[in-house]
Amino acid sequence: QLHLVESGGGLVEPGGSLRLSCVASGDRLDSYAIGWFRQAPGKEREGVACISSMDDDTYYADSVKGRFNISRNNAAMTVFLQMHNLNSQDTAVYYCAAGPLANLVRSDFYPYWGQGTQVTVSS
Repeated sequence: QLHLVESGGGLVEPGGSLRLSCVASGDRLDSYAIGWFRQAPGKEREGVACISSMDDDTYYADSVKGRFNISRNNAAMTVFLQMHNLNSQDTAVYYCAAGPLANLVRSDFYPYWGQGTQVTVSS
């Protein structure tokens, strides 16, 4: 059973940066693809970025491409989401999730989820 805990969220001004962390325990992290999803109030959950388990292939939503970077440190059991040039549309609760396949659209591919961390972009 994989357990995930996110951290690093907070309040940031437009144009600012944040780095989210997702720390795993309970199983080998390198066995899993990891996805970052977000959900804003009144909106559906959307995939932001994901990274495969085998080759570290990465995938990004068009809305964050060029601004966000997902990476993993399997030895440290941690996946990161580095976010730059944040704007108000990025305000949401961000979740990391683990599963067998990297997929931005199919959140049901991920059986393990963290509790989420709030990111608020506001001046």
